[in-house]
Amino acid sequence: MFIDGKQIGKGSEPYIIAELSANHCGSIELAKKTIKSAKKNGADAIKIQTYTANSMTLDCDKDDFLIKEGTWKGYKLFDLYQEASTPYEWHKELFDFAKEQEITIFSTPFDEEAVDLLNDLDAPAFKIASFEIIDLPLIKYVAKKNKPILISTGMATKEEIEDALSTANKYGCGDILLFHCVSDYPASTEESNINMIKTFKEKYNVEVGLSDHTLNNTAALAAVTLGAVAIEKHFIVSKDHKGPDSSFSIDPKQLRELKLSTSECWKSLGSGDFERPASESKNMVFRRSLYFVDDMKSGDVITKNHIKRLRPGYGLSPKFIDQIVNRKLKKSVERGDRVTWECIE
Repeated sequence: MFIDGKQIGKGSEPYIIAELSANHCGSIELAKKTIKSAKKNGADAIKIQTYTANSMTLDCDKDDFLIKEGTWKGYKLFDLYQEASTPYEWHKELFDFAKEQEITIFSTPFDEEAVDLLNDLDAPAFKIASFEIIDLPLIKYVAKKNKPILISTGMATKEEIEDALSTANKYGCGDILLFHCVSDYPASTEESNINMIKTFKEKYNVEVGLSDHTLNNTAALAAVTLGAVAIEKHFIVSKDHKGPDSSFSIDPKQLRELKLSTSECWKSLGSGDFERPASESKNMVFRRSLYFVDDMKSGDVITKNHIKRLRPGYGLSPKFIDQIVNRKLKKSVERGDRVTWECIE
């Protein structure tokens, strides 16, 4: 699949997505600084989120609307989304700025109005958040825009994942990137279950990525070895900035390390065929081969005592030793001469 002209998967290095989310901390200038830093430190794309507090929930003080545990404990839902949202009036300016920085920008819409806004901005792809994977009407609406869809699977059952994929395919989306995800903030490496990358690839025949909320690169590297073509992590320009998502976001140094380590990991996988790398050729000399260990005359019969399997590797392969023994020499040889077919009758 392609996003903004860049191929993802099929022989391409892992695609790194820096999730800005709430890490603008209410400042468009900080959002721009974050976009610029993401580009500088190796991200292929910056992703934002498109919603308003009113599109997400009710401004209501009832118990159902209070967060009682986890990273956002103590927040009222409306207040959390009010603080974390990226204002709609910023979107065009951020899209234009990202283009100036030559980094791809797209977003996660949370309702139809958000989809329309992003489509008008010519967003090259749409992301469906883990929490929205069950919102099939939203997925249907996004799919009809006929652009690549990235779908995160945190919390989703097998049936919910299949419903989302079926809906996306039915209503026009041909390119789907399915993200394995654990919706915990931060998530533990031990619960990452990275083997799901392999399961998704085999079962659904789609490209697969990892939306990673852990605080290190272990899960990302494991995912790449199993075929993940994209890695998404929340990104903050400095841990000194405190916001709703800062505790599970990586900083510029960590992003740079993620880009480098996933690239090296991907390159190390190779083609998986039997062709040996050219770099090994210089060391072939240190293999064993057959050498004469005695001076011998033309016509002498070669016995096992006359030859040995030794380093270096300029003589015949050791596998020919039984074909050499009991044959006669065509010419005289000295101790340390290579055993070759030319000197044997």
